[in-house]
Amino acid sequence: MIDVVRILRETFVARAEHHPALDSTNDRAIQCAASGVKDLPLLIVADEQTAGRGRGSNRWWTGRGGLAMSLLIDAETAAAEGARSPLVALAAAVAAADSVASLLPNDTIGIHWPNDVMARTKENNRKLAGVLIEVLADRRHVVGLGLNLNNTLADAPAELQSVAATVRDLSGKTCDPTDVLVDLLKRLERAFSELRRTPADVAARADALCLQRGRSLSIKRGDRIAAGRCRGIAPDGGLILDSPAGAEKFFSGIVVGQS
Repeated sequence: MIDVVRILRETFVARAEHHPALDSTNDRAIQCAASGVKDLPLLIVADEQTAGRGRGSNRWWTGRGGLAMSLLIDAETAAAEGARSPLVALAAAVAAADSVASLLPNDTIGIHWPNDVMARTKENNRKLAGVLIEVLADRRHVVGLGLNLNNTLADAPAELQSVAATVRDLSGKTCDPTDVLVDLLKRLERAFSELRRTPADVAARADALCLQRGRSLSIKRGDRIAAGRCRGIAPDGGLILDSPAGAEKFFSGIVVGQS
């Protein structure tokens, strides 16, 4: 059970909604923004999502026991102007990765650019959490985050069995979701504060956590697919690929292949 009163008392959240089920926490946050909500940050958290969204056309599975949340924040909190804008998703992913790492001290936790939190296993890197940033017309941001917490892959769709992971499956125990949310929200507040002051430090932390370094990646941006070996994440948040055409930097795109 999510303790909303505690979240309001212990974190920077000004207003919170807890729902047993929603189609999408991001969609609910966007609805609240359109209704003129003023008290920000606004937290939307759901025990279950029926139509959770990922980047592009992807969908996010929220099994029973998973954690689905969205934060509606103003542009100043997101520090989204100019060179900092590409780093908003990375800042959220870094905060989530560090929060998950505290729950899984015996596992290697990192990120896949631009927005996934991964656990390194012997076979492959498996997805634990994903971030979806949506920028509204007034520059407010919706920071959506789905975390495989107390759910189990035994309940997951077949196509996720070999690519996803859950904290419960890796640790063998369940976590108090309110404890996890409080820790995650505090880390998000610090990450956004750091983004306003020293954005290059956020990029450096993301680079240190990058599990794609040295791997061959294919990135789709628009109608073009670029391939090359990942060099890591640059100080401005761009992903650097060493391709046949030379070093290329990407601030957006979808990783469609890696080896």
